[in-house]
Order: sequence, then C-alpha cells, then structure tokens
Amino acid sequence: MPTILSHAAVPLALGLGLGIRIIPKQLLVAGIVASIIPDLDVLAFRLNIAYSHDLGHRGVTHSVVFALVVALLVLAMSQQLRCSRAIAFSFVGLSAVSHGLLDMITNGGLGVALWWPWSSERFFAAWQVIEVSPLSLSRVFSSRGLAVLQSELLWVWLPAVLVATALLALRIMGSNIALKRVAAQKRVAP
Repeated sequence: MPTILSHAAVPLALGLGLGIRIIPKQLLVAGIVASIIPDLDVLAFRLNIAYSHDLGHRGVTHSVVFALVVALLVLAMSQQLRCSRAIAFSFVGLSAVSHGLLDMITNGGLGVALWWPWSSERFFAAWQVIEVSPLSLSRVFSSRGLAVLQSELLWVWLPAVLVATALLALRIMGSNIALKRVAAQKRVAP
C-alpha cells in the first residue's frame, strides 16, 4: 500500500482543484476519510485473519462495492456536508475507490480484491511503480520507508499536484470567460 498519507492525495487534488464552491471543506474531509478508511482492514492481522482471506488486508474494504457503500452512507449526509447528493456520492465514491486503485500499482502484497463479492481474486495493475509501504510504523521511518516516500512523491503526489493545477486553471479560465460574457452583455444592454 502507499502510506496512509498518500491515499489522501486524490481527494486533496480534486477538492483543491475544483474549489470550495464544489467541494466544501466538510466534503473534502469526508473524501480524505473515505480514501484512508479501507486500511482499517490491517486490524485483521491482530485478529489472526489471513491476509489472503476476503476480510484480510486489501480484501473487502478495497473493493468497488465497499467504495459504493461508503459513498451511499455519505450521500445521506449531503446537507450536513453542504453539497448536492450527486457531488457527495461522486466525490466520496471516487475518493474511496482510489484507495484500491493506488494499492494496485504498488509492487508488493497480494493484490486487491477489487471485484469482491463477485470474485475474491486479487488484482495488480500491469504497471506497478509505487514501492509498497511497510505495514509497521517503525519501518515507515527507516531507509525502506524513505524509499517508499520518494516513490510516492513521484507517482502519487506529483500527478496529484498536476491534476489540482489543471483543474484550478480550468476553473480560472471558466471564470474569466464568464466575466467577459457579463462585461459584453453590459456593453450591449441599453
């Protein structure tokens, strides 16, 4: 898995890029939580549940179905999150499913049960460029952890910054076009 911090890159990039009018702060926080929550399945190790079991690490909680359930739960809270139901569902669902997709491009572990409950098969992407993160916190702060963080900067955070920048640029261009239209309408109006 990427480190738990890097899973937040997707909702942060989308939220910052789209802006507070579309992704209010409360929804951004919900998206960050949704992107991190699948890794609660590491508790399975403490409960002696095998890694390869559906309830093991990268199993049920990394599936598309789990992401949809999380998105449906947040859908019911859209008013408190100060956004439309469609935006709450879409943003949180995308944030949650991004967790499994990022884990699929790591170079370790057993893969991701992306299509659970229809299949317990674990999948990796064809392109596995992210160094898999150690599961223990003490190893995250080792030389191995440093290599993981460097990998995540290149393969997770850099693309996230590029996406956020592109969305921000599109938003600014859209605002400028709207302002020009308003100004043109004012010149034409009697």
